[in-house]
Amino acid sequence: MELDLAGAELKSVLNRLRRTQGQISGVIRMIEEGRDCEEVVTQLAAASRALDRAGFAIIATGLQQCLTGVEEGLRSGEDRDEMRARLEKLFLSLA
Repeated sequence: MELDLAGAELKSVLNRLRRTQGQISGVIRMIEEGRDCEEVVTQLAAASRALDRAGFAIIATGLQQCLTGVEEGLRSGEDRDEMRARLEKLFLSLA
């Protein structure tokens, strides 16, 4: 299933990813400059959290779209066991 981010969702995810990209560039510079380990780890943790938040936004949108697809599949007569297996596979891919 294709992920369709629109409007505010897309802008928010892209902003988070761009901010994370800048943070990662900053961490690389810090390492190259021989900066204090604690400072580097703190900045790396901030970048990791920003990346996680962008990922969660994408996952939430994807799951919302997935549930819409499940409803459509059930209306079209798709087998419930098959739909359950598809959903289970998607959820396990997030683990």
